[in-house]
Amino acid sequence: MKLWGWMLAVPLLLLVNVAAQQTPDPAQPTSAQPAATQPAVQPVSTTPGLALPRTAPKTPVSIDQVVDQIIEREHALITFLKNRTPLVETYLQNLTPDVKLGAAPKEDHYFLGRLDMAETIDRRDYLTKQTSFQKNLMGGVTKLFRIQYQPMGFSWMVFADRQNFDRGHYDFHYTHREFLGEVRCLVFDVQPKKGAGKGMFEGRIWVDDQDYNIVRLNGTYVPRPKNAFFFHMDSWRLNLVPGYWVPAYIYSEEGDFSYGSHDKLAFKAQSRIWGYDLIKNTREDELTQLKVDAVKDESAVAQDASPLEAQRQWQQQAEDNVVERLQEAGLLAPPGEVDKILQTVITNMEITNNIDLPRPVRARVMLTSPLETFSVGNTIVISRGLVDTLPDEASLAAILSHELAHIVLGHNLGSKYAFNDRMLFSDESTYQNLGFRHNPEEETAADAKAIELLKNSPYAQKLGSGGLYLKQLSARAPVLAALLTPHLGNGFTDGKGQVNRLAALMTSAPTLEDSKLDQIAALPLGGRIKLDPWGDHVEMVKAAPVAITSVRDKMPFEVTPFFPRLTRLGSAAAVADATSAQNGAK
Repeated sequence: MKLWGWMLAVPLLLLVNVAAQQTPDPAQPTSAQPAATQPAVQPVSTTPGLALPRTAPKTPVSIDQVVDQIIEREHALITFLKNRTPLVETYLQNLTPDVKLGAAPKEDHYFLGRLDMAETIDRRDYLTKQTSFQKNLMGGVTKLFRIQYQPMGFSWMVFADRQNFDRGHYDFHYTHREFLGEVRCLVFDVQPKKGAGKGMFEGRIWVDDQDYNIVRLNGTYVPRPKNAFFFHMDSWRLNLVPGYWVPAYIYSEEGDFSYGSHDKLAFKAQSRIWGYDLIKNTREDELTQLKVDAVKDESAVAQDASPLEAQRQWQQQAEDNVVERLQEAGLLAPPGEVDKILQTVITNMEITNNIDLPRPVRARVMLTSPLETFSVGNTIVISRGLVDTLPDEASLAAILSHELAHIVLGHNLGSKYAFNDRMLFSDESTYQNLGFRHNPEEETAADAKAIELLKNSPYAQKLGSGGLYLKQLSARAPVLAALLTPHLGNGFTDGKGQVNRLAALMTSAPTLEDSKLDQIAALPLGGRIKLDPWGDHVEMVKAAPVAITSVRDKMPFEVTPFFPRLTRLGSAAAVADATSAQNGAK
């Protein structure tokens, strides 16, 4: 069955400017509930015992009152998130001029850490620090993910201004109304007052017209320091909890290769924030509902496991320990609809190859961008970035076949993790404590077996797409070292940066032709997966096909802006998405 297709769409917003001095009720809400119908307490999340008091917004009668409520809601968000420690990932591509493409990546960088939303606590990195990059590009910045008065990293636009977002420091200029998705917004230009200070936000904000929360920030910080950079950012928030829009995506872009431009720095970067609801030690609440019943096992089977059964149960215990630990660390998405798509592809290959394994093969999505796969026991893990960039089902099958081959060949890894003490490490040291890399001999054997599995599968006549994907990856590999660096499993490249996984598919694939517009070898990042930053669920992007009119539209493995379709929590669209995610998790 056909599960994939060209789905990437970047809708354009039409900005209709109106005179700033017009005041024909710009602040009147369109569908706010009467105060009497607002519940006193609404649940924030599935976290046991956690609830959020919420009061009905006051009905403003002037621009000044609207601004007052915007300021109040922004400070309320800062307070609400101060105890949260979500993950923040930034992937950046430096650009160089290209005759055909206009601009193309010339090198890339990747950061992953835990962001403490309190005032004075720094980031905690999951990866080895890239000190030289930070020093050269960011003017000696060492606190990339810290929220501070003069934020300098790629997460600095989480808030407009943590300390001084008020009338005393900023001028607010109403411009017009605009829909972002199904949310009608009031749009304001914001500028710091003269002498207000350093590192002040300057740009535009979009505010929902019901509760007056900022849903989007676009701009930079001024004045620019002498030895550092304030980047331009476009920051989006999602309504994931009652009354609040939490930061989710940040896009940054600098540089212009137009004729006469003097820009010396050119890059594009995506930052994603997730894991807001990762709160430790909440399982103690489960004890309040614990009920123990006397149960008698009356099964006819023997109570003792045979040596082989014991070995399989040991491997299952290790597999479960790893999957659970990765999810606790915020690196693995909970079970959901995307897993079912992956497992359908795997099942197609198992059935047509008469594979009969003692335990079922599972598939899970890792939430990070670098392109990698690995398997632990019978669970195949594939990164979000890899799923994002695969053009069709056949290319997905090719990638999954390599890990399925490891399982079929008995290359089981990770049995040592059946000892629970090996799971007792901090989230930030996950990459230092877990690893599932195969030796070269096993990798070669898995490639050969994968080709055999694919030739006997429903994808046998479509293997060219998988080969083209790998060819496109090979063409970009020299400048995408960070994207191709695996952190838990084996990578796609050898020690020299050459793609060597499933090389036989590249040999038999059609010629890679960039100028051929109907040949889509790989998608940009973000082309497939949509991430819920609060609960970490993932689902497929729902977007209409977009016509490719030039080679510059292809953008394989490239960073692109974010334009999520905004919905309010509880709306028909939001309910449909939540229901889909819940059904996928069952």
